Amino acid sequence: MRYAETGFNLEIDLSRGSIQRVQSDPGLAGLYLGGLGTNAKILWDRVPPETEPFSPDNLLIFSAGLLCGTPAPGANRTIVSTFSPQTHLMAFSMMGGFFAPELKYAGYDKVILRGKSPKLVYLWIHNDKVEIRDASHLKGKGALETTELIKGELKEPKAHVAAIGLAGENRVHFASIEQGRSSASRLGVGAVMGDKGLKAIAVRGTKDVNIARPAEFIGLCSQVLDYIKYRVENPVKGVPAIFGSLGFQEMAIHDEAWHVTAFSWGNARHRRKGFWTEEVEKAWTATAEKVRLRLISCYNCPMQCGATMKYPGIHPYMMKCYSKLTYTMAAMSDLEFGLKIAGLAQEYGVDGYTTPQVMAFAVELYEAGILTDADMPGFPATNEERHFWLLEKIVRREGIGDVLADGVYWAARKIGRGAEAYDHNTTKKHEQMPIKLGVMNPIFYLMYATGEKMNITQIEGQVPQAPFVTRELREEFVKDWIQVPDEKFKEFVLNWEPTTPAPYYPSAEVVFDLVNWLESMHYIDDSLGLCAGLSSFPMKPPYHIHNLPKIISAATGLDIDEAELWKIARRNRNLVRAINVSRGMRRKDEKPPEDHWRKRFPEYEAELLDRYYAFKGWNHDGIPTQESLDELGLDYVSRDFIQRGILTDNGGASARESLAET
Repeated sequence: MRYAETGFNLEIDLSRGSIQRVQSDPGLAGLYLGGLGTNAKILWDRVPPETEPFSPDNLLIFSAGLLCGTPAPGANRTIVSTFSPQTHLMAFSMMGGFFAPELKYAGYDKVILRGKSPKLVYLWIHNDKVEIRDASHLKGKGALETTELIKGELKEPKAHVAAIGLAGENRVHFASIEQGRSSASRLGVGAVMGDKGLKAIAVRGTKDVNIARPAEFIGLCSQVLDYIKYRVENPVKGVPAIFGSLGFQEMAIHDEAWHVTAFSWGNARHRRKGFWTEEVEKAWTATAEKVRLRLISCYNCPMQCGATMKYPGIHPYMMKCYSKLTYTMAAMSDLEFGLKIAGLAQEYGVDGYTTPQVMAFAVELYEAGILTDADMPGFPATNEERHFWLLEKIVRREGIGDVLADGVYWAARKIGRGAEAYDHNTTKKHEQMPIKLGVMNPIFYLMYATGEKMNITQIEGQVPQAPFVTRELREEFVKDWIQVPDEKFKEFVLNWEPTTPAPYYPSAEVVFDLVNWLESMHYIDDSLGLCAGLSSFPMKPPYHIHNLPKIISAATGLDIDEAELWKIARRNRNLVRAINVSRGMRRKDEKPPEDHWRKRFPEYEAELLDRYYAFKGWNHDGIPTQESLDELGLDYVSRDFIQRGILTDNGGASARESLAET
């Protein structure tokens, strides 16, 4: 009997219209857990590195994490994996809600899609009944409207639907997949879904998920719930309110002051000094309260991080996290504008982080004279109208929108005429969080530069973003910091003074260990299907490296201790990097946005990267060495790299790679 996982995947070939229920390898869970880890193994095995994102041979994988569908609080993440039309690298975007548990209850761990349908279709999964259905009547419909229409058509109100909007159908490179209370929005996974001719996946399941040791597992889950209650009642002191508790509490807490003073406006370039006043705060609070209908949770989670929103004239939509401010800050407007356009954008199905920056980028080019009325006939005169106009053009790929729909990096190079200088907030061709800070932070530098996720909120966590102001606050913080894997991290926080010069952080080795810990926890979460808001992102989460091995073992029956869990995280991390290396990613691509920090230290940054690569077991160009790969059981990767000339047979960079770098 398989525990925690169902042991079956759905294989769908949309070109042929074929459906197969395939038994998965039971040994993979012990090596990669599930979710992201097993997705990466499938992509490595089955999608050659020369495959284009919009090729029929590219796969689109919807995967329930290993613990999804179990009683583990917050285990509800669907991991959507494919190859990104923006970066041409591996994309993995997480969505919460109810889709992943429902997929498990229908009897499947993954839905693996290949090929392209000759007509628009949707997939209906109801336990053992799986159908590819005509969706021609849904063409052009919004993602949220599509969900309601499909539920009505199926006469199944309890079905959970993941759908694309107009942006996905038109292959906008930052199109999202919208699903009830969450979305998979980063890196263009919705564009790949649209390219395959798939409008939606609807799922309803009524089966069980088996647990290896139920009594032990329930006891461990109860401890997690007890800690959640404690942490909510005892928030971390000395940090912004949204970081003091658990989850992503932007919808429950009115803490816009932190965002508007720490983050940048427009195309991640401007600061609105003096903007935030008591009058603005009152007005924005009133707007949020007026538009927010109620707070909501994802499956089996006590935290209410999302909210149902209703703006007049717009279909009710769900919002969570920082996306409630991204449009506001892009247009340098107010919260009412931001919430209104966000609802429309969600119906169209576009990423709430990239889209605002693309629109602000276009406005900047227009104001600089790089784009003119000839490029944008009918461009409105007022700022807010401009952003609504641009959104419509982008999702339809009309006029200048056809260029902007590829994202800032590609649009800048297509436009030319100096537009490249306005591409100042992308990493690996992907728009980053619009942050503009002071002195370079080595921890965040390495996370930005080397992170495969290319999304800082899915890399960071568990460590303060800046030193506590007083020694008393630092001592208070470390007092109940039980999650740390090593006591030296407490010493790091205790000795981290506000005046510590960036190039002389306490110790580079501690910085490397910290980054590795933060990153490893995210890779574990994304394989288990755990919400980062209860594990890798908060500073003091209920899930951590000390209790997760027990939770995984009780659920699956696998014998996993801390050392083995670290190794699995390293294996998954290196496999994802290997996939991207095979597609051409190298050291030259590993850099944060140029003006992310006002003060930079180029020589120190280069040294950091050299030493961090060595710490990770990668060569000078960021390629995992043969020794590192073989130690992790990834010898099949090292053999491939040697055969392709990416590595020599002694594990170093090949002569061809060295010549290319020179």
